[in-house]
Amino acid sequence: MAGLPHNKMAMDPALVRLGNMVQNRYKYFRWTKRTTGITFMYVAVIPAIIGYLGYQTDGLWDLRVKRRGDIISER
Repeated sequence: MAGLPHNKMAMDPALVRLGNMVQNRYKYFRWTKRTTGITFMYVAVIPAIIGYLGYQTDGLWDLRVKRRGDIISER
């Protein structure tokens, strides 16, 4: 039992094709209107929205942890 090879498995052809597609994706990529829009959204629009929300809510809430000796009420 100890000397038998246990790693013999039939590879699923769909998983092999998926792996090859992922490895070679850069060879087939094209800038189209759709990919340009998606890239612009992830690179510029979403970080701008998160930054705007961060600046608008900066200091709005006191998120400090209560420590020993602190009173429970915020006032």
